[in-house]
This record gives sequence, C-alpha cells and structure tokens, in this order.
Amino acid sequence: MSSGGEGKNVVVIGGGVAGSVVAKTLQSEVNVSLIDEKEYYEITWASLRCMVEPEFAKRSVISHSEYLPHAKIIPSTAVDITDTDVLTKQGSRIAYDYLVVATGHTQSSAETRTEKISQYQAEYEKIKAADSILIVGGGPTGVELAAEIVADFPAKKVTLVHRGSRLLEFIGESASKKALNWLTSKKVEVILEQSVVVNSQSDGVYRISGGETIVADCYFLCTGTLFGSVWLKETILKDSLDSRGRVMVDSNLRIKGRNNIFAIGDITDVSELKQGYLAQEHAKVVAKNITTLIKGVEDDHKLAVYKPATKALAIVSLGRKDAVAQFPCLSIAGRVPGMIKSGDLFVGKTRKGLGLQPGV
Repeated sequence: MSSGGEGKNVVVIGGGVAGSVVAKTLQSEVNVSLIDEKEYYEITWASLRCMVEPEFAKRSVISHSEYLPHAKIIPSTAVDITDTDVLTKQGSRIAYDYLVVATGHTQSSAETRTEKISQYQAEYEKIKAADSILIVGGGPTGVELAAEIVADFPAKKVTLVHRGSRLLEFIGESASKKALNWLTSKKVEVILEQSVVVNSQSDGVYRISGGETIVADCYFLCTGTLFGSVWLKETILKDSLDSRGRVMVDSNLRIKGRNNIFAIGDITDVSELKQGYLAQEHAKVVAKNITTLIKGVEDDHKLAVYKPATKALAIVSLGRKDAVAQFPCLSIAGRVPGMIKSGDLFVGKTRKGLGLQPGV
C-alpha cells in the first residue's frame, strides 16, 4: 500500500458494470465497501445468451467475493447518503471518505447467484416450451433476444413489435436496416410503429395499438428501464439530479458541487450513449482520481478528465456467429463483426479484467 490510502474509506454503491471496476481497482489501496442489493456481478451483455443457454450464466454471473477478496461486500440497498455515511435498508451506517454512486438503471433481480442462474433456467424452459414468442421493444435487447431465439430455435415463430420507425434507433439508419434484414431473413415478423397493450392479453392473444392482434404462447418485455436515481431525491444529493433524473457530474466525474462524491455509468448526465464499455471507462477515471486525491493532491488540474464518446460505436450480436456493427464511419453486418463479439460476448475478456480465469 504505497498510495497512502491506509485507513481511507471508499464506498461504492452499485456492483454493476461500472461499480465493480472501481471496487476491484481500489481494493488493495484503500478500505473498499461495496453496497449492492445483489451478491453478484452480472456481465449484462451476456444475459440474453443465458436465456437460450443457461450454462453460459455460470461464467457470466460472478459472486462479488470472487473478484473482491480485499473489499467488504454489503448485500443491501442504500437508502440515504449524508456528508459522512451511507445508510442501508438494513439500518447499518457505512462511513466514507470518498463515495462512488453507480446505481445504473432500476431492475428487479435475484439476490443470489444461485437464484439468478435458476431464473435463466426458467426463462430457457419458457422459450423451449413455446411455439410462438412475442418480443416487445426493438432496441438492442429486443433485437439480440429475437436473434438468440431464432439462432437456437429456428422453428419457433418470433414476432417483434417496436414503437419506433426503425430498429436500433441509437445507431445509424444503415446498421438498423441490416439488423432488420437479418431478422426477416430468419422469418422473424417485425412490426414497427406499434406498441403492445401488454395487459390486454387474454389466452395468448395480445392487442397492438393499431387494433390488430398477435397470438403468442409467451412474451418478453425488452423496453428501457428507469434510471436508478429516484432514491437520491431523499438524500443530500437531491439537488444534483437533472430534469430527467440523471446525476449531474463535472469533467472529473465528481457530482457537481461535491469534492469527494463521484457518479459513474448510466446514471450520469454525460452526453453519450449509455453503454457498458463506456461505463467501465468512467470507472477507470474515477479510480484514478480517488487515488490522486488520497495522495493529498489539491490541484484539480491534476485530476483525470473524462472525455465523452462523440461517435457511435456499437456491436449488436445476431445469434452465435453474426452481428451488426456501427463504427464511426461505416456500418457492417455478418460474420466479421460477429467474430468480434457474438461467440463469447466478451465474457472471457470481462472475466480477465476482473482478474478471473476467462474460460471457467
């Protein structure tokens, strides 16, 4: 411990893509406490593969204790923040010198790794038993799930309904057209500019906004989730949220007006696409800045600055071998982008980054 961090307490709220990297990076330098309602870290960009291949979850759902041997893991929800402590739902107070808020988007999830893997097994059984499947939402989650299902179960009738005028609206038109062509070539029925009245279903018949009906044995809702920031309205950070509920940060990813509290990942107002690899970049900048501050550096100019990603870079996998990719100057579909992502979905690389065996 050469950084002078002995005795300093860093509390990270949220053990997702961003929070896990900060905790992992700092655990040998300072006293790190990770507060997370789940006892595991999930490689989220692999979650849809787990629904068609539950075994995959054994590599992509990782107990926090596996990669955080030197940190204190607190399986609970944070409910309040004061100038000195974080209060958890269980009533414990955790003191901090530096705080990192990384609560991403709200999602109800299993608390333990075993429960999460069982959940995937149940999803798999549901898909396997269904002859017809409805997917609501044509963003990356809906597109990837449809592709995973038709790649593994080509005989199933898959219908995807999206309220937008094209799939994958966050990337260029050319890339979204390529994704649409791939899905329709696999006999996925894609219905655009319509929404599903989900609670309208009766005996497997769903009504869509245009008045037509769709028959399906089961459905999956793949629309966006809310920012995980509502709880901050009851804390000292209540004035740090913008009108959309995002946490306002400066160029060092400190919450505006705070010297020792940072926010990273999807919860921030950083003007860029909300993507996992960018959240990890946020985490690296914040870990660096906390290390610098602990050394007693008072000059803000010496802190690392986060530069938002200005050009879209995204790969949406289409089953096991294909993908559609949006690079800054072009979009491509097929086996080449598929070779980059679709086989392993970056699980080996992510495990390696956490100091774990990539293939286990």
